[in-house]
Amino acid sequence: MIEGHHGKPRAMPTERPLPYPPPEMSERGRREPVPLIRNQDFQLLWISRFFAGLGKESGEVAYPLLILLLVGSASQAGIIGAAQVATTMVAAVVGGFLADRVDRRALLLVCDTGRLLLLFTFAVLLINDEVGVLLTVGVAVASSALMGISTPVSMAALKQLVPPSQLASASAQNQIRFFGTTVLGAPLAGSLTSLGRAFPFVAEALCYLVSTALILRIRRPMQNPRRSKGRPWSPRETTSGFVVLLHHPLLRPMISWILGFNIAFTQSGVFLALIATADDRGASHLVVGLTVSLAGAGGLIGALVAGPVVRRVSPSRIFLFTAWSAPACALLLVVVPGVLTLGSVVAIVFTAVPCVNALFFGYVASSVPDHHQGRVLGAVTFMALLSQPIGIVGVGLIFDLFGPTPVFLTMAVISAAAALVTLGPTMRALPRPEGVATS
Repeated sequence: MIEGHHGKPRAMPTERPLPYPPPEMSERGRREPVPLIRNQDFQLLWISRFFAGLGKESGEVAYPLLILLLVGSASQAGIIGAAQVATTMVAAVVGGFLADRVDRRALLLVCDTGRLLLLFTFAVLLINDEVGVLLTVGVAVASSALMGISTPVSMAALKQLVPPSQLASASAQNQIRFFGTTVLGAPLAGSLTSLGRAFPFVAEALCYLVSTALILRIRRPMQNPRRSKGRPWSPRETTSGFVVLLHHPLLRPMISWILGFNIAFTQSGVFLALIATADDRGASHLVVGLTVSLAGAGGLIGALVAGPVVRRVSPSRIFLFTAWSAPACALLLVVVPGVLTLGSVVAIVFTAVPCVNALFFGYVASSVPDHHQGRVLGAVTFMALLSQPIGIVGVGLIFDLFGPTPVFLTMAVISAAAALVTLGPTMRALPRPEGVATS
């Protein structure tokens, strides 16, 4: 029961479902949240985004492969990858704004059905040999724009589908989805391309069909019914997520460290450094592939254990370990012999990353009001993607000019400078995400 405007009790309306499943009575008589695995709406959203992410990851490999098949140009294949990243960055900011102003379920449906129709049409054109480079770039950019819009939308919905005490655990489960699709996407695209150049895009379209069907089954609202009152499409309103991050006492030091860490240890940049170093040491293609796979496996292992870790280890210890293991491992890369050992060292760092990601997104979901969730998550996505090309270009330039040792030393210096943020009083006494929950 809650009080009305005149002091008279009024019943809680029953026609609208609660934001997340009502708690259950435990054996000790306490009301506890429904276990996350039984939160049907969250699990439907998770599986839906898994299929959408699988389509996205396979597409990021399928488009460059198609360009190579069409014109045999590695430079043009690289351009399409850069265009996808740039489009996703800008679209994420727009998607964050829309997530705070428009029905989130409708936005996800529009983005998924849009990609479904786009990819199905593109596959038909491929079968009929009516595809050129410009059309391929256009489809890749349009698909990336829809993905960029939908990413902060789906992440913003987490706050409404999961109770505060489970936000960090839900974010940890999201890390399994992210690293799982990253591992599965590339081999899926490669194997399907070997069957025919249209097959990867048919499979991608089917992924979006499944994700659309699952979104339609979610019953609970994905946002607070209240709306913020800002000027529609005002540049200030659209980019206000950056302002929130800048002034947030917890998120500001975290995002500062994440930006520095990503420049030093962005996945694509580290993989490039490993590949170039392994080739410089005369490793075979098989050993090079195994080295990269070994490093990437660390992220998937970390994602699988992130849930228990964030529940049992204090947030400050997780951040401190991840922040300072990065420069230590970068220095270790300078002296370790062989090639496979390089992948093992990088795997140590990548294993810790999902735990940090789970905590960070748990803090965003719990401490940022619902009417700002989308814009903050859009800003986070933009800054995370912005660091990728900086890291990749930096690795390539330093390696070409000076070789592998300066690359690893630069990684150590940048990651150590970023890690200094974790020594401040805020980062050394972090509360758990559920302890800073807001509506």
